[in-house]
Amino acid sequence: MSEDVLEQLVRTVRERRLSTGEKSYTRHLLDGGVERCAKKLGEEAFEVVIAALAQSDEALKGEAADLIYHLIVLLEARDIPLDDVLAVLATRSGRSGHDEKAGRASG
Repeated sequence: MSEDVLEQLVRTVRERRLSTGEKSYTRHLLDGGVERCAKKLGEEAFEVVIAALAQSDEALKGEAADLIYHLIVLLEARDIPLDDVLAVLATRSGRSGHDEKAGRASG
């Protein structure tokens, strides 16, 4: 189910980017370019932290959903497919986080 939801969200964001019709919130963000999308992602990340520390589980779930949405919008603004990000995660699967991070620092 989760993959289907993410795939549909990616398709919807792409459709909004390519649409010439009525403006949507997604299109508004994308029209603002990478800077606007990145700023909004940062705001959402901060809201996730606040929710994690001081709000209910439901609030955290909602903020986490917003964060994922805004990450997908930012990736779209940069023309980076979500599948490319998932491929990076797949290469890290089964590796110690400490080892993986050390490998990035030396590369």
